[in-house]
Amino acid sequence: MLYSIRHLTKFLYKQPVSESMMETRMHPRSDSNQRCLTFHLSVSPRCRVFSYRDHLGNNVHHFDIPGQHRQLVIVAESLVEVQPHLDLPSFLAPDAWSDLDAIVSQGDYWEFLFPSEFCAATPLLDQLAKDLDVRRRDDPLMLLHELNERIFRYFDYVPRSTQVDSPIDHALETRKGVCQDFAHIMITLIRSKLRIPCRYVSGYLAHRAGDEDTDRSRATATHAWVEVLVPHFGWVGFDPTNWLVAGERHIRTAIGRDYADVPPTHGMFRGRATSELTVAVRVTATDGEPLLDQELPVPEDWSILVEKAQALPDGPPQLTRLQQMAQQQQ
Repeated sequence: MLYSIRHLTKFLYKQPVSESMMETRMHPRSDSNQRCLTFHLSVSPRCRVFSYRDHLGNNVHHFDIPGQHRQLVIVAESLVEVQPHLDLPSFLAPDAWSDLDAIVSQGDYWEFLFPSEFCAATPLLDQLAKDLDVRRRDDPLMLLHELNERIFRYFDYVPRSTQVDSPIDHALETRKGVCQDFAHIMITLIRSKLRIPCRYVSGYLAHRAGDEDTDRSRATATHAWVEVLVPHFGWVGFDPTNWLVAGERHIRTAIGRDYADVPPTHGMFRGRATSELTVAVRVTATDGEPLLDQELPVPEDWSILVEKAQALPDGPPQLTRLQQMAQQQQ
């Protein structure tokens, strides 16, 4: 399946800022069953964009805009081919736990076994593990299928019910959140209670006609799910937001320990100003390449998801302030 992806990010500043420094992770990965055929990043105001790959193989673009400006617009366009996934069974053989432990002992998976910034166990998480009976039993795959469903049923999906930097306890207390929260909770349970390597995946979910009744995540936002190391199958994706095994509709952009490793945008601006962040995503099944050789306009008719950044307190005119910027995954 071919997908054409357009990802718009717009920062509006109440007062002119003197500099913006930004890095993005919007370039889809080429590995496993997925290939990124074309990618183009357009930035306004115009600037020189640099790129590199981080230690996990994620494509990172970064730039610096030193002149005064009142808005920053980033438009990423991609053409991605996703191959069908192998059918995943419901369970494995009884000795699968031993197979899993042998694989882990022979590999370098420590990054995905230990706690991370957003994936550390808390008393509320420990209580959830008891409520959902999350412990080593049955076989790894059967238990992961069960946990994927139970998180889906336990939490309500409520956009903007948490913030980009909310700890897992916020969603655990209210029993509601977005895909970012559900992924963090599932990762923490798997690492701390099951001792299985587990990682966070940032990307997109392609929505199709007929899926509206089952997909809880928004078609106009980025998405997040988890990948777990499973014996005989390698890294397998589970989407607790939508109770899905990641498949042909899941488009992977970046992987990491948790959201802190893979935000679509992350950076700072210099100046005393408040900012408003607008994000819009469009994923379309296609049979050809998008046009990449022309200026990319900002679409005015998109359905948009708006997040307002925390206001900066007023200060002396000569005071320089820096603010981090990121977008939550819905």
